[in-house]
Amino acid sequence: MNLPTMRTRVRRDLRDEDAANERWSDDTLDRHIDRAVRELSLATPREAVTTLAAPGGTRDLDIAALTDRVSIEAVEYPPGQYPPSHVTFSAWSDTLSLLIPQEPAAAEQVTVRYTQLHTLDGEGTTVPDRLHDLVATGAGGYAAIEWASFATNRVNVGGDDAWQHYHTWGQERLAAFAKALAKHGRDRQVRSRRLYLPAEGALGPREAI
Repeated sequence: MNLPTMRTRVRRDLRDEDAANERWSDDTLDRHIDRAVRELSLATPREAVTTLAAPGGTRDLDIAALTDRVSIEAVEYPPGQYPPSHVTFSAWSDTLSLLIPQEPAAAEQVTVRYTQLHTLDGEGTTVPDRLHDLVATGAGGYAAIEWASFATNRVNVGGDDAWQHYHTWGQERLAAFAKALAKHGRDRQVRSRRLYLPAEGALGPREAI
């Protein structure tokens, strides 16, 4: 799946496949697809892990390089132990603070598990195959609602009630989209707790979205 393929799928759902008389431009559909991918990412983001080198002389780590970050899920220090040595932490903006008695020495490794936004572009996507239809549902709903708002009280080739059809269809699609996002969001929360709950107790503060 890539962006052109997703755009074609959304056009098919919207019945907007006449290239000579398109209601939505590619740029407009891309914007709605991007919005749907972002909403999906906040409910069920991409899981990632990285290792950072401590600067020394501080318990703070710079996490600016963790692009498209949604939240910090767990911090392991020192890494590589079994069971994993998770530590409590706080995160604010691009700074991750380890709430531990002694600061790490310079160049010591700290493993960070975090979530980030999905991508969908001309090269491909990080959205799982099972969620492609969900992205199309959300994007189509957003596009239909926007067009209905624009077309209200305007004469168009679809007839006076065309805008109402798109408005109703868009609302139904967005309701289904929101219901599915809520379901996947709950699933992610359960999975995260099972993966990262340390043996000693809770992880401690997490970064808010």
